[in-house]
Amino acid sequence: MSEKSKSDKDVNASVEESQENIKSRRASGEFVRGLSGFRHAIGDAAFPAVPNRYHLFVAFNCPWCHRVTLARNVLGLQNSISLDVAFPSRTDEGDAVAPNLWEFNPDRIASLTGDTLPECTKDTATGNAYRLAKQIYAESGSDEGSVPILYDKFTKQIVNNESAEIIRMLNKHAGQLGSSIDDAERPDLYPESASVRAHIDSLNQEIYQAINNGAYKAGFSSDQTVYANAYKAYFNTLNKLNALLGQDKRLFLTGDSFTEADLRLYPTLYRHDPVYYVRMKLNAAKILDYPYLWRWLCRVYALPGVAQSNSLDHCKQGYFGRSWNNVVPLGPTHPMPYPEAYSHPELVG
Repeated sequence: MSEKSKSDKDVNASVEESQENIKSRRASGEFVRGLSGFRHAIGDAAFPAVPNRYHLFVAFNCPWCHRVTLARNVLGLQNSISLDVAFPSRTDEGDAVAPNLWEFNPDRIASLTGDTLPECTKDTATGNAYRLAKQIYAESGSDEGSVPILYDKFTKQIVNNESAEIIRMLNKHAGQLGSSIDDAERPDLYPESASVRAHIDSLNQEIYQAINNGAYKAGFSSDQTVYANAYKAYFNTLNKLNALLGQDKRLFLTGDSFTEADLRLYPTLYRHDPVYYVRMKLNAAKILDYPYLWRWLCRVYALPGVAQSNSLDHCKQGYFGRSWNNVVPLGPTHPMPYPEAYSHPELVG
């Protein structure tokens, strides 16, 4: 097997759920994530790695989008890959097109703040000022509607909408794409070392299944047994990762360097205490109860560009704004408000 096909296989093993018996599984109450349809890559002949050509459509409340904004920021691509941000609550029943669609509408009011969200934008990339992500897909003949979307502004085409593949291609071509960070200083999210890659791939698969997708398996299940299994797997994996970080006081999951495994874990743990603990019914413990994971979370939050890659206001609005009464919780505020707490690793003693 070639290195490219092996790498592709490893990515797929940690990002795609089996679609077998999908209708019956969903009917029985299981949350089953669908597949992304656009799988081109920067570096293909049609999509050369050059600065200022590519654009990202994201929603800050979406953890899969958060992976991509994290990669863009830690790799120094903020000035060479442009960005549009959707409103965190999708369209409602009164929408002129349809409900439950991602919308680029900076004039919408967030119930949490009673005001607009300053990060939200219009579509600035297609030239058509599309309001809905679904319209961007329709331009390419697709009926998909998900984010993130990696978009080619020159050819007006969708390149890719699978976050795991986007972060890897951004890492691979960061220098050519116009990174503002010198090659020697820029993190390498997927180093060449075969042993390090094997460790990252193993962690990615476990984190995706039990943590990233596991949170959704728990929170969006309508079956008690499915929920309970996801709940147990989630906290068993948190215990395992806390022990991994604690066994030799390592800084990051694979050692002293921030890698793709850390990047893929971070969006879920960033949301856990202020959102998932309640919304996803993952209330066995908070990350603040895991000393090594908490310090790791604070360490990642302190990296250049990480804090600016997301917004907890968007996360709260997006998750709780879709609940039955649309009321967004104001806390937690103990031991201090979030995300301020992420600047205080000493909270665990």
